[in-house]
Amino acid sequence: MTRTIQSGGATNRKKSDGLSILMIAPQPFFRSRGTPFSVLHRIRALLLLGHSVDLVTYPFGDAVPLEGLNIIRSAKPPFIDDVQIGPSFVKILLDIPLYFAARRQLQEKKYDLIHSHEEAAFFSVGLAARYKIKHVYDMHSSLPQQLHNFGRFNFRPVRRLFERLERYVLDNCDGVITICADLANTVDAHGVEVPHSMIENTADDTMVFPSRDIDVREMFSLQNRKIVLYTGTFEAYQGLDLLVNAFRDVVAVVPDAHLLMVGGRREQVEAMRQQVEQLGIGGSVSFSGTVPSSEIPSYLKAADVIASPRSSGTNTPLKLYGYMRSGVPLVATDKYTHTQTLDPGIAHLVPASASGMAEGILKLLNDREYAMRLASEAKRKADGMYSDPAYLFRVTDFYSNVFRATANFRDSAENFSTTTHA
Repeated sequence: MTRTIQSGGATNRKKSDGLSILMIAPQPFFRSRGTPFSVLHRIRALLLLGHSVDLVTYPFGDAVPLEGLNIIRSAKPPFIDDVQIGPSFVKILLDIPLYFAARRQLQEKKYDLIHSHEEAAFFSVGLAARYKIKHVYDMHSSLPQQLHNFGRFNFRPVRRLFERLERYVLDNCDGVITICADLANTVDAHGVEVPHSMIENTADDTMVFPSRDIDVREMFSLQNRKIVLYTGTFEAYQGLDLLVNAFRDVVAVVPDAHLLMVGGRREQVEAMRQQVEQLGIGGSVSFSGTVPSSEIPSYLKAADVIASPRSSGTNTPLKLYGYMRSGVPLVATDKYTHTQTLDPGIAHLVPASASGMAEGILKLLNDREYAMRLASEAKRKADGMYSDPAYLFRVTDFYSNVFRATANFRDSAENFSTTTHA
């Protein structure tokens, strides 16, 4: 087991009266993708509240500039150097030493609460009961649904096992955080009697990773092109096949349009590169691979249109909130994964098909008055409903409900609420 003490000057609040929290995250931390971003901002909020956080996580990932964060990395199984997104046998092998690392921490140090993410909740319920402390379940997705989305282990006996485990956690935790309306409805339908709050992943990543200005247009020789931007993973549920097939129709109408695709593992990028070559649009598509979070604002700034072609799943993509703040018009598939947050007043919503995506991109490229009106309304909504103070207040309110009988915490929460709304 290795331990890393983070430092970097992100917080300066007094922690002497705060809670001691053991957070357990079964992911590489930090990685520039959905759940690790959510974990990062939960930690940032708790540190700003004046609490201390020890994070038990996988044996690989990058450091982050959060002062006061103590990272405890679990042991690395032989021959495992990384893990992909979604359920896998590798995750099972990594979760075993993760459990033992968490148990060792509980044996060595007194904590007030366990804050678990995703499947770590399965064993955190028992650990919380054994050490007589509270347990908060951060529900980033419905784990049985993950089996369906990724097609791994998607067998009825396995799904039923995960459904039982999910019900077990919801029945025995002391509080639940969900990240979108679909998950909130799942929890409400279960009839949980503990505090439950929907806290969308709205936090601005520049709060942790200061922007690094780069000239994206010069870097890719796109000075005179109309850039359509995609950022994110290259997993199947993202609908990238729809996007690249749509782009063949786009360049037939707007020859100076260019698709810039940010993200993806090397082998995924190569597979997508071959696909666009076969479509005959290789000269109109560029790939950046994975880029640091600090550079994403520069990519957004360079774009004329942002595309979110997601074709399956129901969780709201974290990146939507950054898109809304960017001031760049967005085209997105008319799927529940998007429409929980987006509406026709702030984004151009289209059918989840290549023809639908092509129509949407062309509409935003050709009707700039309409496009910029959408972008302006999206930014206005983000600045109001999804601001960082609003995010921090929701975390404060949730934790104060979980610990409503603890006077010290209630006082600090009330003080923080006053600070964030001043």
